[in-house]
Amino acid sequence: MKIIISGGGSGGHIFPAISIANALKQIDNNIDIFFIGAQGKIEMEKVPKAGYTIEGLWISGFHRKRMWRNILFPVKLLSSLWKANRLIKSFKPDVVVGVGGFASGPTLRVASAKGIPTLIQEQNSYAGITNRLLAKKVNCICVAYPDMESAFPAEKIVFTGNPVRASILKLDASKEEACKYFGFDINKPILLMIGGSLGAWSFNKAMAKNTDFFKARPDIQILWQCGSLYENDYKNSATAQLPNVRMSAFIDRMDLAYSMCDVIIARAGAGTISELMVVGKPVVLVPSPNVAEDHQTYNAKALVDKGAALLIPDNTINEALLPSVEQLLNDSDKRKDLATKIKSLAITDAANKIAQEVLQLVSKKLT
Repeated sequence: MKIIISGGGSGGHIFPAISIANALKQIDNNIDIFFIGAQGKIEMEKVPKAGYTIEGLWISGFHRKRMWRNILFPVKLLSSLWKANRLIKSFKPDVVVGVGGFASGPTLRVASAKGIPTLIQEQNSYAGITNRLLAKKVNCICVAYPDMESAFPAEKIVFTGNPVRASILKLDASKEEACKYFGFDINKPILLMIGGSLGAWSFNKAMAKNTDFFKARPDIQILWQCGSLYENDYKNSATAQLPNVRMSAFIDRMDLAYSMCDVIIARAGAGTISELMVVGKPVVLVPSPNVAEDHQTYNAKALVDKGAALLIPDNTINEALLPSVEQLLNDSDKRKDLATKIKSLAITDAANKIAQEVLQLVSKKLT
């Protein structure tokens, strides 16, 4: 059995893709899995580390605000369609899976045109344009949120949730072990600020602007993930030098970070939210304003409407974030309520559910 998984562009796309691949391998280790990603993106590093082969397409997203940056888009699209066709023709997959991101569009378009069974996974509560365009052609659409019939044909929708990394699903480390790893005092509250693998400019700016707050509150500790794009800009900042602040470009042990923290400040990407549901800690969501169709705000509101998270608009983060966090740290009942409600939304077997849908497509093809 041969399966292609395509997509990426961010950790939010590629980590679920790897989880799906791992779930397929657990069911049948003889399945041959091949990835198609976008050149220069995170999947070109993370997929080989996970033990899978990947090829990259020369493709990037369509810029809605800076139209001049799309001058090469038609050329990239034609190049990607040609290469995707060549890779599919060579690999001869039984099923092609798209997880969203730059590369999934050309790959799934070619596969569906060839009559190969196809499945897409929509991770957000507001469907991305690539998946909306592909919806009429694909055989199955796995979604992470209910009520997606406005975006997709109802008969193709399967509610599965979003896959979560195995290390997060286990989360068996003690707070004592985690505090020792990061060098924190177990008796003081700990904030975890995560802005994604590349980082969040507004998060980092807010940290730098609020040095006095953290200096005046040495009892509050914070693990600040600044992202690879911003490490050089902030590693020597006054905030980063404070004894109660630990700044890191990338947190390699997210399981430990989640285990020890009391409050989490995060973007509202689909993958992040799925992990936060499993973790079950109080969360303050700050949706990124720089994503297509503002889908992070939709993701965040889906939790806020259920009383499972707090939301702060990105343009108010400098003034509103720390007072909100401080108030939350002083209100144990509110923290317990948020933690209980977000935990109740967790889906822990999403990767396996999607893997089963993939295998069903193979079975239908064989019959």
